[in-house]
Amino acid sequence: MVDPHRPRDTGRPRDLLRFATAGSVDDGKSTLVGRLLYDTKSVLADQIEAVQRASVDKGLSTPDLSLLVDGLRAEREQGITIDVAYRYFGTPTREFVLADTPGHVQYTRNTVTGASTAELAVLLVDARHGVVSQTRRHAAVLALLRVPRLVLAINKIDLVDYDEGAITAIAKDFGELARSLGFADSDVQTIPVSALVGDNVAQRGAHTPWYEGPTLLEHLESVPVEGPDAGAPFRLPVQYVIRPRTEQLHDYRGYAGQVASGTVRAGDEVVVLPDGIRTTVAEVRTADGPLASAGAGLSVTVLLTDDIDVSRGAMIAAAGDPPPVSDEIDATLCWLAEKPLVPGARLLLKHGTRTTQVIVGALGSLLDPETVRFVDTPEQLAINDIARVSLRTADPLPVDAYARVRTTGGFLLIDPPTGNTLAAGLVGDPLALAPATG
Repeated sequence: MVDPHRPRDTGRPRDLLRFATAGSVDDGKSTLVGRLLYDTKSVLADQIEAVQRASVDKGLSTPDLSLLVDGLRAEREQGITIDVAYRYFGTPTREFVLADTPGHVQYTRNTVTGASTAELAVLLVDARHGVVSQTRRHAAVLALLRVPRLVLAINKIDLVDYDEGAITAIAKDFGELARSLGFADSDVQTIPVSALVGDNVAQRGAHTPWYEGPTLLEHLESVPVEGPDAGAPFRLPVQYVIRPRTEQLHDYRGYAGQVASGTVRAGDEVVVLPDGIRTTVAEVRTADGPLASAGAGLSVTVLLTDDIDVSRGAMIAAAGDPPPVSDEIDATLCWLAEKPLVPGARLLLKHGTRTTQVIVGALGSLLDPETVRFVDTPEQLAINDIARVSLRTADPLPVDAYARVRTTGGFLLIDPPTGNTLAAGLVGDPLALAPATG
């Protein structure tokens, strides 16, 4: 019989990989996503029959798998502000959450949304065109968001007669771009595919005997899953203070929230921010009982050895490696709204479980996605612009640099009257690029 009071070790019952797709218009991204869903048997029979009928009506001899996802794409192209198609599928090895982002230049903000939680990104290029300006734009956004791994899927290889030389040249060109953005060669996997035919997507293609690497699905199944903040120190934004009003639990005070990064266990020394009070973890619990330890992504209740004043919006962090606390934040901002941002704007800033007032200070240099360099300072930020900014908050916040801890280094700017999200912010300078010269 299992002792319900014995702390349980926590582990992931099954691997989960969150990844995003990006690519230029007409690079075949919809067909690739449709092929993945089709080959992993993640599509209902009536959906396949509908695609087959529509394909016959279009005069096609094979099913047009892009029709499995083009319905939502049509909605995106009508101008919906934030509309990323999330697809869920799985294999016996792993489960997947796919964020399918649109390819149009005017939807760069959607790529930011879709890639913000990704552990890997599949970036498509057309084998006939290679690396184009939108490829550089998407690569810069993925580097900015610190997506740890990339797959360069060189699509439509059937239209270049499976030419190994053409594929090698594209891979070399992209490799130089990736290195300039801070990706190591080991972080980038190049896979030549034909989404239309199915070569190297889920099944190895007979037309590419010169390619010895994995298929796209094999790579997705085998790439290490460590989470976006592997190795980061413990962070727990407090969402709720639990104080049961019962005779048995009159002294109980628990601090509930989702572990943002790191691991926590009883006996750990922690600090409560922004006040800076140090204490020790007495117990870590869930609704099912005590835990030996809890890692990122798990919702828990933490009990402390000292009776201190902790409220919603506070952060419990590793005492030996806490985030800095400040009311002045230098950040990189992706502006998502139609109305431009100007210095002096008074908005709301949401960080973790805390929302506070903020004043926008000076605008810094603007990211030019064509050259992947920060250029002159703009007078205002238009939709899809990415720039460095300075902010001043009404309350001091415990914020990590985004380059170090993605979860607690990110924030949102919100319009006070409407509650609409206006911008996604990254603390510090994740790209660390020098301004353009000359």
